[in-house]
Amino acid sequence: MGCSNFSISNLKDKLGIHLIEQESLFSKVTIPSIQPSIYLERDLQTFAPMAVLINTEKARSEWIIAPILGEVKAAIDPEIGLFSRTTFTVDAAQELDGQCDYLLSLNPEQLEITAPAIAIVEAKKDNAVSGIGQCLAMMCAAWLFNERKHQPLPWVYGVVTTGTDWRFLKLRDREAFVDRDQYYLKEIATILGIFQLILTEARSSQVATQLSPS
Repeated sequence: MGCSNFSISNLKDKLGIHLIEQESLFSKVTIPSIQPSIYLERDLQTFAPMAVLINTEKARSEWIIAPILGEVKAAIDPEIGLFSRTTFTVDAAQELDGQCDYLLSLNPEQLEITAPAIAIVEAKKDNAVSGIGQCLAMMCAAWLFNERKHQPLPWVYGVVTTGTDWRFLKLRDREAFVDRDQYYLKEIATILGIFQLILTEARSSQVATQLSPS
């Protein structure tokens, strides 16, 4: 249903998305190295090998992805909202609805998703390319959601991940960038650093919007 029906090809046809695949999204910035806490290190050492052996989306999501995103909220920015398997209906007529595996917002409220939404994370068991269409559709929904709530941001980010492989995406209106670089679980300090960059950029943009004259 909704965003889960989108592939890269019909995303272009239905939503007019222009896809750019040959850029390294973070090559022009210094990615900070954020060392994981002893708790995250313990969880990954204990459960990541088990999740890989079981090799279901649920196992990878619960035992690898969720602990990493929990670390993003606990250690990098406690003031974000972090949602899991939440229905996100923005425009059913455009099929911009469905369930997000994970969604991050700039508001710490957890009873409902509030703008601005900053990142969509899709979990896959096989490879990080297979969910790009669905993730981009959810990112389009987040972009439209922010606009309708009068809290637009310059970008919405996305991640498609198996837990062990992480591929980042970036959307501005109808222009979508798929990072040519892929990151792996052994680069967890870099993955956490990228999330810090995303959150810092979003916070700066939010402040600039609030300070600009209406």
